[in-house]
Amino acid sequence: MVLASTTITTTKVLANRYDAAVKKGNLIAPKARSGGDDQPGSKLSGPLNYLLIGSDARADDPTAGQRSDTIIIVHVPVSMDRAYLISVPRDLLVQIPPFPATGFPGSREKINGAFDYGRGGEGGVQLLSTTLFDLTGIAFDGAAVVDFGGFTKVIEQLGGVDMCIDERTESQHIGRDEDGKFLPPYNGDYRNPASTPEVYEPGCRRLAPWQALDYSRQRKSLPDGDYGRQRHQQQLLKAMFDEARRQGLATSPRKLDSLIRSVGQSLTVDTGGVPLADLVYALRGVSPTNLVGIRLPSDTQDIGGISYVVAHEDQAAKLYEAIRDDDLDIWAGQNTAWVNGL
Repeated sequence: MVLASTTITTTKVLANRYDAAVKKGNLIAPKARSGGDDQPGSKLSGPLNYLLIGSDARADDPTAGQRSDTIIIVHVPVSMDRAYLISVPRDLLVQIPPFPATGFPGSREKINGAFDYGRGGEGGVQLLSTTLFDLTGIAFDGAAVVDFGGFTKVIEQLGGVDMCIDERTESQHIGRDEDGKFLPPYNGDYRNPASTPEVYEPGCRRLAPWQALDYSRQRKSLPDGDYGRQRHQQQLLKAMFDEARRQGLATSPRKLDSLIRSVGQSLTVDTGGVPLADLVYALRGVSPTNLVGIRLPSDTQDIGGISYVVAHEDQAAKLYEAIRDDDLDIWAGQNTAWVNGL
C-alpha cells in the first residue's frame, strides 16, 4: 500500500481499479475501532494503529481451520514518517471474550484461537481485535488479513528477496531424500531420518521465494523459538519492501497492477471507510529504513503441560501505554532488549 502511493494517485482510473481489486470487509469490531461508532476510522493523520493478520488458511485444505499464525500491530506515529511493527506471539495467553455470532462462550487460552472461534474472515478479525483491545486498550484505525496463498503470491511476484540470515535455521518443512527429491523432514513430531532438511546458514544472500517463505516460518529449530520467527517475519516484511522499491513498483503502473490484481483476492482490508488511494498517499513518508520491529515483553511457560507465552505484566503494560500515547520512540530507547534488529 505504501509503495502504491505514487502510482495509485496518478489517475482516478488507476485508483478505482486498484480499489476494486482488493476485497473490503468490516474487520474491526465497533468496540475496538478508533473513534468508536461516531467517527469510525475517519482520520488520515497520525498516530494510526493497524492490525495485520496472516492466516494459515489454505485454499487446498479449507477444513483445516483458520488460525492467525501472524499477528502484527502497526503503529504509525504522528510524524507519519516511520512505522513500528509490534509482533503479538500467537501462543500468548489471553482471555478471549464470548462471540455470540458463532456461539463461542469465551475462554482463557492462546490468542491465535480467536480468529478460528470467529470462523475466520470478518468474524475472526473482529473477535481478535476485541481480544486485543481488552488486553491493550489500543483502538484500531483499520486492518488487513491475508492468507498463506496471498503472501506467497507477493514474494513470487517479486522474484525473491535479499535477506541477512541472523542465526542458523533448519527447516521443519522442506527437505530431500538421497536422490534429491522432496521429502519433508518432519511429519508432526516424527523426524524422518531419510530426509536431509534445508538449512539456512548465517550471512547475507538472495533467497528464492520458497526459501524466504520457508525461512520466515521456522521456529522449532531456533534457540528463541517463536520470538526468532517473529523477528524473521519482520525482517522479511522489510526485505519485501526493499525489493519492491528496488524494482520500481512505486513508479511502474504495469508492475504494480500485476501485483495488486494477483494478490487482491487473497487480501481483505478495512480502512474505516477511507478511500484506499487516500490512505496509501497518507503513508507515503514511510520507507524501509524507517521500520522498527518490537517484541512483546514476555516469556514461554509450561502450564498444565501446554506451552504458552505469558506477558511480563508491568513491562507489557508500559508498551501498550506507549502505543496508546504515541511514545514508542521513548519506549524503544529505554527497552532496547525488546527491539528487533531489522
